[in-house]
Amino acid sequence: MKKKDCEGCEQDFYNHGGGGSKQCWSFDEAKPLIMRKKVSIDQVPPWNQTANLYPSCYEVKRFIFVKPEQVR
Repeated sequence: MKKKDCEGCEQDFYNHGGGGSKQCWSFDEAKPLIMRKKVSIDQVPPWNQTANLYPSCYEVKRFIFVKPEQVR
């Protein structure tokens, strides 16, 4: 995994020296990129958006990330 994969994540702030840190605390434990759908918490099913690759720890306010096989 590369720090470039973290772009857009709420915690990416720490990869750029935020709070005096050198990297996000989840970076070393993050699993390789996995296919997930980015779904707004306000969106009602069906969730027809395309799945994309995201780190396992990726977070964005007001969104959840689900594996494509978990939704129909």
